[in-house]
Amino acid sequence: MIPKERVLAAMNHREPDRVPIVIGVSNATGIKMKAYRRLKDHLGIEAPDDYLYQWPELGTALVDEDTLQCLGVDVRGVRDLESLSVREKNRKRPPGSPYLTSWGTGQVEIEDGVWYPGIHPLQEAVTIEELEDHDWPDMDDPTRVAHVGERARKLAEENNYAVMGTPWLLFPLERAFGLQGMDAFLFNLAAYPDFARALLEKNLEMCKGLMGHFLREVGDYLDIIKIGDDLGTQESLLMSPEMYREILKPIHAELIAFIKERTAAKVFFHTDGDVFPLLPDFIEIGIEILNPIQTSAGKMADLEKLTREFGDQLVFCGGIDTHHYLPDGTPEEVEAEVKRVIEVLGPGGGYLLSAVHTIMDDVPPENILAMVDAVEKYGRYPL
Repeated sequence: MIPKERVLAAMNHREPDRVPIVIGVSNATGIKMKAYRRLKDHLGIEAPDDYLYQWPELGTALVDEDTLQCLGVDVRGVRDLESLSVREKNRKRPPGSPYLTSWGTGQVEIEDGVWYPGIHPLQEAVTIEELEDHDWPDMDDPTRVAHVGERARKLAEENNYAVMGTPWLLFPLERAFGLQGMDAFLFNLAAYPDFARALLEKNLEMCKGLMGHFLREVGDYLDIIKIGDDLGTQESLLMSPEMYREILKPIHAELIAFIKERTAAKVFFHTDGDVFPLLPDFIEIGIEILNPIQTSAGKMADLEKLTREFGDQLVFCGGIDTHHYLPDGTPEEVEAEVKRVIEVLGPGGGYLLSAVHTIMDDVPPENILAMVDAVEKYGRYPL
C-alpha cells in the first residue's frame, strides 16, 4: 500500500499492510528541536532547523521530508500561521523578551532557550464586561491561511500521503487556560459559571472564524482534521463528567458540527490524561480519532478494556509512552513496548502509531528509531 491507502484503511477499521505511523505532523505528534537535531545527526541528514508554525518558542521542530521518510511517516501536515503582523512583531522584539500571540497570551523565557506559558491577559477577569473589553484576535486576517491551499492541493495531487489539517490555537478550553491560567479558569468554572461559559463561547466564536477560513482553503483536500482540548490528569479528569457535559461538551459538539459541514475529513481529537469516562461523549459528538492514548494515565493504561469497549467506534492514535519508555528505556525495551501496544490496539485496523504527545528533548535518537523499526517488525498485517 502507499501511505495514504494505509492510513485510510486503518481509519476505516480495516487492516492495512502495516500499522501507519504518525510522527512530526503537529505539535501533538511532534519532535522537540534538540531531539530532532540529534536524530538528524544520527541519520546523517543535513537539513536546516525550522520550527512548527514558525514559532521557535514552542520548541517543536518542523521535520524535514528526508527525516519523515526515514521514520516511515504516513501522514503529512497542513498548518496555519499566526498573522504576519504578529510574526513580524515577535521577530523584532528584544532578545529574551516574552513571545506574545494574537490572543494576548504569552510565553516567558524561564531559562536559556526554554519558554513557558506565563502571560495571561484575563487572569483576574470574572465579568462579561471584561471579556468585551479584551483585544480579541483578528481571525479574518488572510495572512493566517494564505499558504495553506497550495500546500494541501500539492499533497492531494501527489496522492501519496494522508493529509492532516492542524490549525493551531483553536482549542476552546486551552484558549481559556491561556487567557486566564489553568487554576484561575477552573476556579471560575465553579465560582463564576456564567462568566466561564461566556469565555468558552467567545473562544468558540474565534475558533470557528479561523477554522472556517482554513477549511474553505483546504477542506476538500484533507483526510484528517485535528482539534482537541486537554481534559485529563494522570489519574482523573480536570472537571467532573457532569460539568464537562453541561458546559464544555456543547462547545465541542458545535465546533465539530461546524467542521463536518465543511469537510469529509475524519475528526482527530487530542486530549491528554485519563479521559476514559468521557469516551462515550466523544463518540456521541462525532470524534473519530482519539489521541494520544496516554498509557501512563489511569484507566487509559488498560488497553484491552479500551479496545474492547470502544475499538469499533474510535480510531486510536498514539500509545507509545513518553513518560518512561522513550526517554529512559533501552531500545530493546522500546521495541517490546511497541510490540505490546500493537498486539492490543492493532488487530482489525483502527490504530495509528505515535508517541504519547510530543517526543521531548530527552529522548535519544536510538529510541525513536527503535519505535519505528518495531512497527516494521511487529506491525505487519496479519499481526
